[in-house]
Amino acid sequence: MRILQVMAGGKRGGAETAFVDMCLALHEAGETIEVVTRANDVRVPPLQKAGITVHTLPFGGKIDVFTTWRMAKIIKAFKPDIVQTWMSRGSSKVPPWRESMNIPRYLVVARLGGYYKLKYFKPVEYFIGITPDICRYLIEEGVLEDRVKQISNFAETEEVDVPIKRADYDTPADVPLLLGLGRLHPSKAFDTLIKVTAAIPQAYLWIAGEGPQRAELEALIKRLKVGERVKLLGWRSDRAALFQAVDICVFSSRFEPFGTVFVQSWAQKTPLVTTASDGPRQFVHDGEDGLVVPIDDIDAMREAIEKIMNNKRLAQRLVENGYARYSSEFTKEICLRNYLKHYHTIRSREEL
Repeated sequence: MRILQVMAGGKRGGAETAFVDMCLALHEAGETIEVVTRANDVRVPPLQKAGITVHTLPFGGKIDVFTTWRMAKIIKAFKPDIVQTWMSRGSSKVPPWRESMNIPRYLVVARLGGYYKLKYFKPVEYFIGITPDICRYLIEEGVLEDRVKQISNFAETEEVDVPIKRADYDTPADVPLLLGLGRLHPSKAFDTLIKVTAAIPQAYLWIAGEGPQRAELEALIKRLKVGERVKLLGWRSDRAALFQAVDICVFSSRFEPFGTVFVQSWAQKTPLVTTASDGPRQFVHDGEDGLVVPIDDIDAMREAIEKIMNNKRLAQRLVENGYARYSSEFTKEICLRNYLKHYHTIRSREEL
């Protein structure tokens, strides 16, 4: 199948990472893939290294007509069966199929990882929501139910021979080490996680991510006098190595439509503590494959972390059940199978 993947995207982020992962997975599975995205020194190189053709366009605002015009040229040359868009800007710039293009009809499918305003998705014919709640939102907003499909993100389980050395970040080998992953943004609630770490004197915390809240978080770390125990690692691409170096993954988000971090934690066999933000609360079973706590509840999060620290049997149960959930629902193979089956289903429905 010929699939054009379209994302404007920011420099870094969870959706951007999922986009690259999906493009690489489809390519590795033998599908014919091309990509249209903004010029980006994080996203573009791994796609090109894999042998995927990448077209870079500006994806500007309302007055940018060049992106749509140029994408129409790319589509006419590539002749895709499916054009899949990610997020609102990319979706709004895609030209719908017209007979005058003189190419076989393609379908425009949008993958939604959040609750976007649908006015930006006018060219879209079918929607993929990554959670049941996003699918519910789409239907409530007027999208026909048979045009909506739920398919979750997947997480890689790459193994590394040697995890990151704790000593490289002045972290003792024998202390409980927590991991937070994500943009340094208020929605991720790393301020809460830092306060929780301050309340657990023996614990250390690594936060892997970059974003606009860095200075604020650095000031909080200094004010709480936890600079020796809390490390901001910056943006990282070595997710497996991070997970293998830590003891507990803490997903502290205030707002998270899905949140691939909890799946990555399961995949990497790391005990999980998560807030009851939108995504995790739909998937994580409290006490079975993770511990779920209220958003911004410092005491509850601290108690959950300490419960895992002090109960190896509980930690092992969470790991085993989490990995079982990952293996049965969130592997790359399962996700790819679901996407390709859906592509074939909707093309068959349209008699293509």
